[in-house]
Amino acid sequence: MKRMFAGASALVLGVAMAGAVQAAEAADAAEIETVIVTGTRTTGLRAVDSPAPITVLDSTALSRVGQTDLIQAIAQNVPSFNAQAFGGDTANLTLSAKLRGLSPNHALVLVNGKRRHGTANLAVLGGPFQGGAAADLNFVSLGSVSHIEVLQEGAAAQYGSDAIAGVINIILKDASEGGSATASAGKYMSGGGETADLTLNVGFQPVPNSYLNLTYQTRYHDYSFRGDVDPRVLNTTFNVNSSSRLSRYPQLANHPDFPYMNRIAGDAEYRLNIGAYNFGLELGELELYSFGTYGDKYASAYENYRVPNLVVGRDGTVARPFGFSPREVIYETDYSATLGLKGQMAGGWNFDLASTYGKDDVSIYVKDSINRSLYIDTSTATTPGQSPTDFYAGAFIFTQWTTQADFSKEFDVGMAGPMNAAFGAEYRKETYEIKPGDAGSRYKEGSQSYPGFQFTDAGKHDRKSYAFYGNVALNPTEPLKLDLAARYEHFSDFGDTFIVKATGRYDFNEQFAIRGTASTGFRAPTLAESYYSATNVSPTSAFVQLPPNSAAAALVGVNGLDPEKSRNFSVGFVAHPGYGITATLDLYQITIKDRVVGSGALFGSGGDVNIPAVRDAIIANGNVLDPTVTQTGINIFTNGLNTRTRGAELVLTTSTDLDAWGSIQWSFTGNYTDTEVTKIATPPAQLAGASLFDLTSIGNLETTAPKYRFVLGAFWTWDKLSVNLKETLYGPASRYDSRTGCSLATGATSPTCFKNKIDATFITDLEISYKIIDPVKLTIGANNLFNKYPDKLNPDYRNTFLTGNANGYVTQYPTFSSFGINGGYYYGKITYTF
Repeated sequence: MKRMFAGASALVLGVAMAGAVQAAEAADAAEIETVIVTGTRTTGLRAVDSPAPITVLDSTALSRVGQTDLIQAIAQNVPSFNAQAFGGDTANLTLSAKLRGLSPNHALVLVNGKRRHGTANLAVLGGPFQGGAAADLNFVSLGSVSHIEVLQEGAAAQYGSDAIAGVINIILKDASEGGSATASAGKYMSGGGETADLTLNVGFQPVPNSYLNLTYQTRYHDYSFRGDVDPRVLNTTFNVNSSSRLSRYPQLANHPDFPYMNRIAGDAEYRLNIGAYNFGLELGELELYSFGTYGDKYASAYENYRVPNLVVGRDGTVARPFGFSPREVIYETDYSATLGLKGQMAGGWNFDLASTYGKDDVSIYVKDSINRSLYIDTSTATTPGQSPTDFYAGAFIFTQWTTQADFSKEFDVGMAGPMNAAFGAEYRKETYEIKPGDAGSRYKEGSQSYPGFQFTDAGKHDRKSYAFYGNVALNPTEPLKLDLAARYEHFSDFGDTFIVKATGRYDFNEQFAIRGTASTGFRAPTLAESYYSATNVSPTSAFVQLPPNSAAAALVGVNGLDPEKSRNFSVGFVAHPGYGITATLDLYQITIKDRVVGSGALFGSGGDVNIPAVRDAIIANGNVLDPTVTQTGINIFTNGLNTRTRGAELVLTTSTDLDAWGSIQWSFTGNYTDTEVTKIATPPAQLAGASLFDLTSIGNLETTAPKYRFVLGAFWTWDKLSVNLKETLYGPASRYDSRTGCSLATGATSPTCFKNKIDATFITDLEISYKIIDPVKLTIGANNLFNKYPDKLNPDYRNTFLTGNANGYVTQYPTFSSFGINGGYYYGKITYTF
């Protein structure tokens, strides 16, 4: 551990000294002076004085990015925050992000300090974001945000389950007058991804001593495509005997997409409308407040192309002569509202009473598809069959109702500063529901690409929890600050837990301070991780996602999920060496025991290792698999691993006054992260000869995130002109992949297992703005100015799909790329401020 921290320190400090003393716009001098409310219950604490590492992103920093969604705005400003670029199946319709290299479920999202509900759309298919069901940040309008406080340390003892990696606290605008209107548009340099956005924000004072701030945003994003030719429809030496090749169906040459028939590799299309309000009313010494968001979303993603000969009736009729490209479509409604009262009681105690209700409702449809068995079974020797082409596949619904009471008071106890004592209680109820699909979507193996949820998949589940917590902040001597927190929490399905946290900071002088934290954590698996059940299919494979809390899971030796337990340690310093420079460096270690992760592919047929118990579990779960596929198996969430994450985070800030030529805010931030799987549980007896995990699933945890990320930049303002330039270095990333499984036993020596890697890459972002008149600003810019792409997939790996006549060959780039697979994005926008 010492060697790792020493190496990380040398790396980041060496780069800092060799580069230039610069700072991220996310932490410029003005923002560091911001009074924070996250990670402490002490009032009036500045970010620069915080014992915990806090990154403050104000609204101007958030707006200086091309994309108008909140995930990208944070990701481009916080190096330890990695955004998902691509997802499988419905996960491509709800992209997420993760902090410090952990799961999306390990970062807690707050809005105005109140817990935000998670998405109902669980990320199921394998990948570094598998299992993610955290709050969907894109349902919070960027235009509604005053600033964001990112607490980059474990805080479960303060905020409860989910805060293992840190906390993202979104503070909404509360201006009672003025506002802005912003229109923007952009697209990818290589084509596709056309985006248009309109955001309106306005503040009112509906009655004296009040504020009402309203925001509305509408955004459209079109498909992109970064795939390759589909080898199944070409006349190649590998598909001579295939009935799907062009010589068998010459009409395919007239298809507008030929030979790029499979459109799965790229962005989904979506239309998003979101609104937000923030209201407050002073009633003497009290304040009544309420805030909330509402959004509706339509999103559509292409799935794997199905060749013409897939569906042929008993009369010989080809149901779809050009084949077909199914699309997964969601209609989603997401909303949240908080009502609260805060003020001061007799005796000087401050109080805050609040209740928050949030709901995410996702209805899933399959468009331009067919039910193969339904078509064949309704055909005769003389008549074609019948099947719908559009299906209702079912729905996910997640709700969360949180009620909390917080109390705090300062006491003079004879120390250098007052002691702040705080305590509180919280009650939370969550529900997760899966609704079944229509009859056509469920018939036998179901609709192609995404079978409807069976009655055996459907169900409604709930959890209740209550917590009591306390917090004491001390200032024993002028240079020493201490913050101690403890939390007791009871879950209706996991019992009791008691977790603690201790944070300290010592200022040697005005120029140098050290700080550190030690804490324990506890995370109950999400209800979706425990109960999600569905079948995921491609033209050549069908895999059932088994719910861990099911009789079918018990057949493979999995009997539900246990909670995760974590330990978090960090140590760092804050320095003000002069010349307007501020520097922070924090080293951390996070260990997680019984981590909930998705298994690797466990094959029932078509894999290197095939397990009879897997086939039995599929039958017991009530699933019917497509008879045309060559591979069948299961995936399942399980507590099969312990992990250790070590890392370092650096922030350097300064500015240069150019007199008549304005000023420059210099920027340099960095993050180094290394995750290691320290223990793999022995597989259950039912899986003898196999493992719950393979090299691919291990790589999703250890190597798919960039090993390091550094951001060097400058923000120059001069009169009406501003120029924002950032250079980001993404470290290397990699993963082993295979069509038939990368067994831990054979590892990289297996002839069917290949390493896909992305070398270290520089990405340049540039934005130029000019105020044509005082309230109107024009902006042009580019993210990934030089149109960089990740390294292509290992050609030997891709050839296994080509020679196997399989659809996966169309994927050219590693989908785990942190800077995406679409290349550069250029944009323009106009902002009117009043």
